[in-house]
Amino acid sequence: MQSFQQDCVELALRKFREGQVDRRTLLMGLAALGAAALGGHDAQAQAARQLVMVNWGGIANQGFGRFYGEPFQAANAGWRVVQDSTGPSAGRIRSMVESGRTTWDLCDSSHTSAYLLGGMNLLNPIDYNIVKRDDVIAPVFALEHGAAPYSFSNVLVYDSTKFPEAPTGWADFWDLRKFPGTRLLRRDAAGVLDAAQMSLGKDMANLYPLDVRASLARVREIRRNLVFWNGGAESEQFMRTGEAVMGQIWHTRAKVLEQESNGRFKFIWNQAILQPGIFVSPRGNPGGEMAQRLLASMLASPENQVELLKFLGNGPTNPRAAALVPEEFRRFNPTEPANARVQLAQNGRWWGENYARVNADYIDMVTG
Repeated sequence: MQSFQQDCVELALRKFREGQVDRRTLLMGLAALGAAALGGHDAQAQAARQLVMVNWGGIANQGFGRFYGEPFQAANAGWRVVQDSTGPSAGRIRSMVESGRTTWDLCDSSHTSAYLLGGMNLLNPIDYNIVKRDDVIAPVFALEHGAAPYSFSNVLVYDSTKFPEAPTGWADFWDLRKFPGTRLLRRDAAGVLDAAQMSLGKDMANLYPLDVRASLARVREIRRNLVFWNGGAESEQFMRTGEAVMGQIWHTRAKVLEQESNGRFKFIWNQAILQPGIFVSPRGNPGGEMAQRLLASMLASPENQVELLKFLGNGPTNPRAAALVPEEFRRFNPTEPANARVQLAQNGRWWGENYARVNADYIDMVTG
């Protein structure tokens, strides 16, 4: 199952291959994602103290150093930031910490994993004497065991040529009579069941704990009219080919669809599911406190966060970023105040405590 972070890297490379961005812009964008590898492990680099940041697949040799590493190194003599792009899954973090051989300092993770692994004493608590809570716009971006330098959303996308009236929320998504046609959902319960619950009319402010039985039953109602996606490119393809006329996908892919179809495919922010792009630090990390300082620098960089928004659409989380976002990008920004206020902030704690069981039930239902 592809993660949002992996899909961002895929989108960046696609833009480069299609000539939409040059190599420098690609490197800068990948660096803002924490997805570009530093090379050149010469003797001097080996001698320097290192912070290892783990991401979901970077290829550029100098991007991260140019965008985040070099400024951090200039302010912290003797330290070097290097990348490991092997993928920091929750399982790998757990295995590493429990074995007593932690080699990672900072990992691109999720709020669900932050609660799950933090509750198992596998992560370092965030030191908010170093990381500043004022550098994020809401508590959901500054957790006990993780903090978020970017955000993303699950949105409702639709083919505007199929409907005389636009859908306004998840109740319309489930209304096959008024909005006929095949629906598209991710092959993962997180996000889908939140939307199913909203479609039943439950207020966003009181959505959790989810009524899992009712949400699963709601998905089952339209099972014969559903197709499922595993990765971002696949979600685009289902919509482009007409295999689905309405879907729940990541907002970054919805932005691509809208722009490349000249507005045929549209998406809405109402009842979208806003999620933080959380970084965590495994317990026993070799860099110690310096990992917290690196994370603090990422959260405190509104300019870099805005560049990431312009490059791929990831939402800034620094409150000072909003004033820096160009007008033409605000409509695609999940944390733009007008967009954020109509979205659901997903409850990562509930999902962290319940994901394994609930997702297994969901997969059994959609594949049975």
